[in-house]
Amino acid sequence: MNTVLTTDHPAWHETGNGTYARAVRTGSGVWVVTLNSDGLNITCVDGSEDVKPTFITTDPAHLPNTVPGTLRAGLEDLGPTQRLANPWLWDAITTAILRQVVRADQARKLYRAWCRTYGTVVKSPHGELAVAPTAEQVLDLTDEQFEKAGAKFHRSALQAAASHYQRHCVHWSRMGADDLIDALVSVPRIGPWTAAAAACDYTGDFASYPHDDLAVRTWAANIAPAYPWPDKKNKAFGPLWTGWTGSDRTALHTLTLSTLTWGSHALTDLEDPCGT
Repeated sequence: MNTVLTTDHPAWHETGNGTYARAVRTGSGVWVVTLNSDGLNITCVDGSEDVKPTFITTDPAHLPNTVPGTLRAGLEDLGPTQRLANPWLWDAITTAILRQVVRADQARKLYRAWCRTYGTVVKSPHGELAVAPTAEQVLDLTDEQFEKAGAKFHRSALQAAASHYQRHCVHWSRMGADDLIDALVSVPRIGPWTAAAAACDYTGDFASYPHDDLAVRTWAANIAPAYPWPDKKNKAFGPLWTGWTGSDRTALHTLTLSTLTWGSHALTDLEDPCGT
């Protein structure tokens, strides 16, 4: 069977030979998560194993018939997918902020440089991996240190978020996606898109994702190029997208996350080559 892994988060590294690896922090320690020919594996490399990372399984086979046939067929070809629900809310917030204004490839480089420079670096069989600096560490950084990591533009947003996170993290971490979005938009320089991206990354609930996001539009158009999609400047895309699933949040989550996964995923073939 195949394992399809969503790799939208910039922490995922392709390390060669079909292996993908990522370091994540949970409430009890730092873990290395890998996908290779043996499937998905998680190993605690620092701290305790009390809190393990979890994966969200999404199956586009359950999408409603209201979704255009070519789009639905393309997603069904992808099959069931696995996405790591970010176990650390602060990393989800950090990632969303570092994605502001810049392109996806630039954001990936910036996030990795940020983690390597000021975060926690761990050794793994797949090389060195890093997790983001804590909120406390961010508040101790000088303006020059932000500039050194290429995050000068994001300094005020990260500092404001770190300050609010220290005060509200316990309450925020217990919220569902919609309530968390409402809480995050109260932080200076965190707008609706950043708040939604962070909340969905953390909760794993992509029913609350900004559905007219450029990535959703781009991958949907690539999957079903013959469909008459609204122009990128046309605000009709969002209502069109959510209209296909109506009040069914599970279907909306599946449609959105499967589309994002189609554009950013790792696929490992786990079938026995001998057919036994």
